[in-house]
Amino acid sequence: MPPRHVRTLAAALATAALALGAAGTALATGHRTAPQSSAAATAPAPTALGANWYAAAPYLMPLDNDPPDAGAVMDATGLKAFQLAFILAPNGGGCSPTWDGLHPVASDTAVTGVISAIRAKGGDVSASIGGYNGTKLGQACGTPEATAAAYQQVIDKYGLKALDFDLEEPEYENTAAIHNEIGAAKILQQKNPGLYLSVTTAGTADGTGWFGKQMLNEAKSQSFVPDNFSIMPFDGGFNGAAAQTSALTNFNAVLRSTFGWDEATAYAHEGISQMNGRSDTGEFFTQADFQTVLDFATSHHMARFTNWSVNRDRQCTPPDNNGRTSGTCSSVPQDAWDFTKFSVKFAGATPPTTPPTTPPPTTPPGGSCAASPYSAGTVYVGGDTVSSNGHTWKARWWTQGEAPSTGGSGVWQDLGAC
Repeated sequence: MPPRHVRTLAAALATAALALGAAGTALATGHRTAPQSSAAATAPAPTALGANWYAAAPYLMPLDNDPPDAGAVMDATGLKAFQLAFILAPNGGGCSPTWDGLHPVASDTAVTGVISAIRAKGGDVSASIGGYNGTKLGQACGTPEATAAAYQQVIDKYGLKALDFDLEEPEYENTAAIHNEIGAAKILQQKNPGLYLSVTTAGTADGTGWFGKQMLNEAKSQSFVPDNFSIMPFDGGFNGAAAQTSALTNFNAVLRSTFGWDEATAYAHEGISQMNGRSDTGEFFTQADFQTVLDFATSHHMARFTNWSVNRDRQCTPPDNNGRTSGTCSSVPQDAWDFTKFSVKFAGATPPTTPPTTPPPTTPPGGSCAASPYSAGTVYVGGDTVSSNGHTWKARWWTQGEAPSTGGSGVWQDLGAC
C-alpha cells in the first residue's frame, strides 16, 4: 500500500471546503493563513547552508496539521532546514503552483512569513512537490517545459536552493506525468546551478515497486541524476528498523542495476524518508528504530535522512500510544521533537540539551590539532585535511559549506582524535 502521509483526511476536508468557498476553506481545514495581499511578499535571501542540512531536512506542513512554530523547533533541536510540503496544481485546474492545491504561490504571504522566520534564525527551507494527495503539476501541465516553468515560479518566489520531487501514487502510475516531472527536474537542474534536488518515492520490501523502478528508468532515459533518490519504507509491512534497513539494502541493488553504479556510489545517491511513530497502516517506528536506521545511513554514507513529519513530532494529548494515526502527533511516548533531533545528528550537528550535559569547552574544539580549523567558506578538494571537534578530517572530494561529520554526503573521512 503506498504511503499516505496522514494527509487523506486533511485533503478531503480541504476539497470539501473549496466547494463552500474561501471562508469555508479556512474554517474546515484549520489552515493558519495570513490575509493575502495583492502584492506578494518576498522572503529574505537564505543563509548559505551546506547540502548536509538539505539532506537532513524533515517535512513540515506550514499551513495544515497544526504547524508548530519553526523557530521554537530550531531552538530546541539545533535544526537548520525544513522540507515544506506540498506544492500542487490548483484544485480547480490549471498549471500554476499552489500550496496544498488551495493557496497560490504567486500571492502567498503566509508561507513567506514562515520562511522569513526560519531564515532570520540562520536556517533555510526546501519545497516539496507532490505527495500522496491532490493533483500534481506533472499531471496538469502538458510538457516538461511547462512543468518546469511552474516550479521555477516557486524557486524564484522564495529564493530556493533546494527542491524535493515526492513522486507517489497515483501520479507515478502515469507515464506522461512522470516524464513531465523528471524532465522538469532536469531542466531546473540545468537552469539553477547548485540547486539541491531529491526524488522521493514509495518503498517496498525489495526497495521500491514496479512504478518506482519505472520512474528510475525514466530518469536514466533522460540522463537525469539528482542529489539522491529516497524511498519511504513504511505503510507496507515495515514494522521496525530491520525491515527498513533490509529495504534500503535492496534499493541499493536496484540503483546499481539501473545506473551501473558500484555499491558505494549507489549509497552516495540513496536516501530514506521515514514516518515517525504510528504509520497510516498501524506500523510503529520508535526512537530506537530511528537510531538504528541513522546508524545504518551514516555507516553506509547515505545521501539523505528525513521523515514525515515535524507536525507529528510530539506526543498526543491526551496520550494515545496505539489507537490512531494523527497528522499532528506521533501516537508513541516521546518528548517534543525527539525524532527531529535524529535529522540534526545526520547533518553532523549535536542537538542542544537543557541543561547541557557537559560544560562548554574552555578552548575551541580542535585547538590542539595540527591541521587548520575547518572553515565553512573555504573550498576543499580531495586530500585536504582540517580539524574540527578535536578530530582530524580528510576531504574525499570537492566540498564547501558541509561541516566535517560521519553523516551528510560522506565527503569527510574521520582520521581520528588529534
